[in-house]
Amino acid sequence: MTSSSALPVIIIGAGQSGLATARAVRDRGLEPLVLEAGDRPVGSWPSYYDSLRLFSPARYSGFPGFLFGGDPDRYPARDEVVDHLARYAAHLGVEVRMGTRVSTVERAGSAFLVRTAEGEEVIGSAVIAATGSFANPVTPSLPGLEAFAGRVVHSAAYREPADFAGQRVVVVGGGNSAVQIAHELNEVARLTLATREPITFAAQRPAGRDLHFWFRVSGFDRLSPAWLRRLVRAPLVLDTGTYRDAVESGRLERRPMFARVEHGEVVWSDGSRESVDALVLATGYRPALAYLHALGALDEAGMPRHRGGISTTHPGLGYVGLELQRSFSSNTLRGVHRDADHVATAVVAHARSARPLARA
Repeated sequence: MTSSSALPVIIIGAGQSGLATARAVRDRGLEPLVLEAGDRPVGSWPSYYDSLRLFSPARYSGFPGFLFGGDPDRYPARDEVVDHLARYAAHLGVEVRMGTRVSTVERAGSAFLVRTAEGEEVIGSAVIAATGSFANPVTPSLPGLEAFAGRVVHSAAYREPADFAGQRVVVVGGGNSAVQIAHELNEVARLTLATREPITFAAQRPAGRDLHFWFRVSGFDRLSPAWLRRLVRAPLVLDTGTYRDAVESGRLERRPMFARVEHGEVVWSDGSRESVDALVLATGYRPALAYLHALGALDEAGMPRHRGGISTTHPGLGYVGLELQRSFSSNTLRGVHRDADHVATAVVAHARSARPLARA
């Protein structure tokens, strides 16, 4: 029988959550093995839209002992984050197997058997799912959407406004990404932003300091999900004033959510209708955890059964990078390391005593 000390802690995903977790496991004296479906240890960042910038300044967005260089008050662009993650992976010096897509996870005694799409089988003393949610975009239930004659694009597939130049476009959603995408599309397309509720703007730099400074010193960044649900009733759109001014002046049209879609038209809540070329759905994501279905670790909606990232169904199974996993900043560059440390502590305790099933 293989000794538990020879079994790695398997981390699924090599984005910011997976790399943060690899560091946390390594620091606790065990060997992490990171399995990544892509060809670089940078997660989903290269697939985000071209103009994306972090909502938090560089000074708050690095990794422990590995900060962003340059102006600490700038908001790093997408490609800067990609480069930062790749350099951090090299800095860690842990094993990352690229081009390795996990298909299923099974129990193997008190250890785990991980099967990959490539036919490989790997035994781990524990498993931490850190695959984020970008691969599982949410398409809302909109009457008539399945028969819409125009183009439907989730923000996961949106890249640049030039693709929509001269078209009539409706962006659906009221969060940061929806407002950012709508604002830049408004320069090249005839655009409406459709939201279920009025947009909730939050000043990016109140009292001359970035909002994340105040999140940090006030403790807001570490508030539990239960408290956050009481305090924050709608998505916060961080804004220097540009977005609010555009909406309030009418330069960026916002309307209440349309009632339905009929062929090539949207029907607005007041009964009016108009032809639309494209719908852009900035409607969020759910955790991409299909590989855990057979294990029985997910609920009926495909969401993980956990408490603070620690599985409530399988000892030795953990999660890092879930939205509001333990705090407001759980699935962000600035906050994911705290969750990684919390989950790694529990998972490593199990891993030290895990034993796989004996094989003939």
